[in-house]
Amino acid sequence: MSRERPRRSTLPPAQENIEKLEKVVSEGNFYGAQQMYKSVSARYIAAERYAEALDILQSGACVQLQNGQVTCGAELAALFVEALVKGKYACDDETLDRVRKIYKKFPQMSIPEHLGDDDDVQQLSEALAAAKTRVECCSSFLKAALRWSSQFGPHRAGSPELHSMLAEYIYSESPEVDMAKVSLHFVRGNNPKKFASTLVNFMGKCYPGEDDLAIARGILMYLSSGNLRDANNLLDEIKQQLESKQQDFPKSDLMQFIGYLLQVLQRDALPLFNMLKASYRPSIDRDPAFQEFLDLTAERFYGVQRRNPLQGMFGDIFKMMGGE
Repeated sequence: MSRERPRRSTLPPAQENIEKLEKVVSEGNFYGAQQMYKSVSARYIAAERYAEALDILQSGACVQLQNGQVTCGAELAALFVEALVKGKYACDDETLDRVRKIYKKFPQMSIPEHLGDDDDVQQLSEALAAAKTRVECCSSFLKAALRWSSQFGPHRAGSPELHSMLAEYIYSESPEVDMAKVSLHFVRGNNPKKFASTLVNFMGKCYPGEDDLAIARGILMYLSSGNLRDANNLLDEIKQQLESKQQDFPKSDLMQFIGYLLQVLQRDALPLFNMLKASYRPSIDRDPAFQEFLDLTAERFYGVQRRNPLQGMFGDIFKMMGGE
């Protein structure tokens, strides 16, 4: 026997359920509230009352997150995005603001840095595990939102604002930061100034010799997307921020190469581009991804077809960089 779709008239206004469920959470019954949020919102979705389902799921995600229930909150956040897709909601400022409000409820906590006795070690272990969970949950939610924004918005790679959110959260909360991943989302984002401040912060705590690699990676990612403007803006902003902090800009052959490259790309000068690559080959070879980024850059600026496109361990990154 097929299930009968709930009638629109049999469901109360969403606010009634929101208030009841908030009371369940306030009593500390997080698991019970979670099951109710899921079942109640499902009824509204089945009745195609998507706006009210979204209200319930947004409220539930925010309430659970602000009570420290990260896994529960993230599950409701993911269901919120699913409802956006089912209701075919456009990726506009109003809906992005709702996603942003959920995102801001994800906890941001510092990890203890100083170890003492065994209790401190146990505390650190627990903090690292909690941080990993937070990053996985928030990343899963924002990646789902990116897929929705790609489908129902103007950007094939997803909303730039969502990319910036994801980059910031991964950087601030990850126990071990993957700067390639952080940089990728900043490049797809809309905030080069924040990207610059993140790189400057990273330079203050990375291993020797990683600072110029991080800067070069960000600039080459912009260039491989055909974005010369933000590549220049990123470099200028990094230099300004370092100067204001009375810190030195890295001096290396790689940074010299990047400076020359930005100048060359302002001209129709493919032979000079190739000469520059040959002259700085040892610096380029410091990161296996750099040659691929340069091949993409040559394709973007000079129409040069790559010989072995999108292969190897960086294939997913290059596919994203190659998208419009």
